[in-house]
Amino acid sequence: MDRYASAVWHGTLKEGKGAITTQSSTLKDTQYSFAARFAEGVGTNPEELIAAAHAGCYTMALSAQLTEAGFTPDTIETKATVTLDLHGAPAITKIHLVNTSKIPGIDKAKFDELAHAAKEGCPVSKVLKAAEITLDATLQ
Repeated sequence: MDRYASAVWHGTLKEGKGAITTQSSTLKDTQYSFAARFAEGVGTNPEELIAAAHAGCYTMALSAQLTEAGFTPDTIETKATVTLDLHGAPAITKIHLVNTSKIPGIDKAKFDELAHAAKEGCPVSKVLKAAEITLDATLQ
């Protein structure tokens, strides 16, 4: 299975602007710019998109782990924070996942085991292994 997105850019790095479109058209000509990436400009940016992809992937991976273990989640919510280090050449150095889940009938030890397995098994976590990926998982 292949999925794609495309980006177009017009102009110089700081004054130019671009647009991102995804295969599903969920993002269609969505604005991105230098200001959206390094300041508070309008639009999205690559780090935000990586964070969204990782949060979505991890949440689905945790749902799969829980389901396979016989639990039915009420709610699984994950926030991913991507750190872009600007000292020297810009580099994504870490991603921190914060998860809050409501899972009837599960104990904390089992939840922690499955939450960790989901972090390790999530396809986006695997592709992002160059960055440090941390997790705080809370069972409600």
